[in-house]
Amino acid sequence: MAYLQCVAAMRRIDGSVSTAKAVEWVYSMQARFIRPTQNRDEILELLEILEPLRLKSVLEIGTASGGTLFLLCRVAAPDAVLVSIDLPGGEFGGGYGRWRAPLYRSFARGDQRLFLIRADSHDAKTLQRLQMVLSHGELDFLFIDGDHTYEGVRHDFEMYGRLVRAGGWIGFHDILPDASDAMNEVHRFWQRIKDVHPHREIVRNRSGKYGIGLIRA
Repeated sequence: MAYLQCVAAMRRIDGSVSTAKAVEWVYSMQARFIRPTQNRDEILELLEILEPLRLKSVLEIGTASGGTLFLLCRVAAPDAVLVSIDLPGGEFGGGYGRWRAPLYRSFARGDQRLFLIRADSHDAKTLQRLQMVLSHGELDFLFIDGDHTYEGVRHDFEMYGRLVRAGGWIGFHDILPDASDAMNEVHRFWQRIKDVHPHREIVRNRSGKYGIGLIRA
């Protein structure tokens, strides 16, 4: 029942609805089936940065319940290519069932093309699959929210960051330390690279968790 209610409500969130309203909806009870694991104000600020850029190519590593992917579709260009890479059975919220795939594909609007790659982002074959669907071989935005270990984040950054065009953005979720999750080492990698690149931090509560880091490619 929750699934069907979510689909019905989502169909009413058309292009005339503002990004702020779309974010409000995706955190509502109607959308609890796809609610993002993000701070609401932080994801809204990220979307407000991205929306004017008219993104033509987007990669999200780590999709889980799908809410962030839904919102990225809303701010990308109507003819954008969007790709999700998510590891079945992953430790960090991944592993959505195949039955969710039709719902996620329905996020695409206009002439957008949305590809779901259910595989390990660290596998060279996964990179090859991504390159096959990128029409011009570059990304406008890469959002890394998969393996949260230091080596996992580093691997995703080094493997896919080189595909981001000059002037594009690379985003990292969970840049704040999380005392409740010893496996989360994103903050360590973020501290290492942020001063090497033009960057900005989207953080609403430094004594809390989450946080989004952005660097320019």
